[in-house]
Amino acid sequence: MNEKFLIINAGSSSLKFSLYDMPETTEIVNGYIEKIGNLDSFYTLKYNGQKEEKRKVIMNHTDAVQTMLEELLQNQFINDISEIKGIGHRVVHGGEFYSKSVVIDEEVLNNIRGLTKLVPLHHPGEIAGIESMQNVMPNVPQIAVFDTAFHQTMPQENFMYAVPYSWYEENGVRKYGFHGTSHRFITEKMQNFFGKKDVNLIICHIGSGASLCCVKDGKCYDTTMGLTPLDGIIMGTRSGNIDSSIIEYICKERKLSVEEVTSILNKQSGLLGLAGKNDFRDLEKLSNNNDKKAKLAIKMLRNSIVKYIAQYYIELNGQVDALIFTAGIGENAINLRADIINSISNAMNIELDAETNNKIAKFKETQSGIISTPESNFKVMVIPTNEEYMILKDTFELSQQVNSKVLKK
Repeated sequence: MNEKFLIINAGSSSLKFSLYDMPETTEIVNGYIEKIGNLDSFYTLKYNGQKEEKRKVIMNHTDAVQTMLEELLQNQFINDISEIKGIGHRVVHGGEFYSKSVVIDEEVLNNIRGLTKLVPLHHPGEIAGIESMQNVMPNVPQIAVFDTAFHQTMPQENFMYAVPYSWYEENGVRKYGFHGTSHRFITEKMQNFFGKKDVNLIICHIGSGASLCCVKDGKCYDTTMGLTPLDGIIMGTRSGNIDSSIIEYICKERKLSVEEVTSILNKQSGLLGLAGKNDFRDLEKLSNNNDKKAKLAIKMLRNSIVKYIAQYYIELNGQVDALIFTAGIGENAINLRADIINSISNAMNIELDAETNNKIAKFKETQSGIISTPESNFKVMVIPTNEEYMILKDTFELSQQVNSKVLKK
């Protein structure tokens, strides 16, 4: 019998949701409520090839949840909220508490609250989304799917920083990594592709937010993001790794607070800071028109990715099954993929299949495939990621376990 499951991704002023029929994983409707807390808040619904936009004052996440449920009922996506058998929440940070998705109880929620200091921009909205759903549907299993969980297999020498050890013990300062749900999806895809669990991969999740992951024997061995999502390669609006002394220097030089500089490094740096655009498509247009700053930004992005590919190639002792490009830029930026592969071609004995590479993008007929030649040392592939599928899969499995226990009682 089909059952309905709800996936929620709550931001500080937004609520994304999708309703699925399971076990067929058929999406019934998805929606996006924006500008929560503002008088000009609105929301969008997409279903059956249609798109509706509605304006309504939505003052908090509880209002947002009520609006979502009203739309689900009024449009008869559900006849009663009791049809929803599980709710999955994307949660950015699970710290060292969680290496996999879990059913949310009071202890889990308290741990998420305690980790808010590490991701103050993300967790408040996520917590509000969880609490609102608990208030409206207290008997429905709520599942937390953590961005950090996949990276908990990193060895200590790869997640520690060379700072006083007490900072780790008392303050939790270490590398946690993010985009774990995407990296896990790609890893499982590749395990099926190669027909083995112990795959060695270099995964390039390159979107507006971006991270690379070194997968050794099917588990995360290293990753580029650190204590927060600010670390690692250059991103759309984030600087990636820089000399940490820059922060104190700029605070003094420009009379700014640490918080102000950190905000600039998160929201006004990266590709945006270098060239005035954070959408890679805009950058490519500028670069094609010989804009020097756009050309510089693209070269710097390429170099930051190549450096980590080289590092992970060494960490895997050259025993790589595949290098994978995924996420918005990775799946669509044909020229950037070519530049990266050509940059590592001689050192790693791989060769670009330019014809195949040119045919693969979300806006083309083919969205995935192998873009290296058969003679290459390892495969280079483009694989679309699907984080929502992983959240849905975990939500379905864990909710079934909870619901079956309830039935047995």
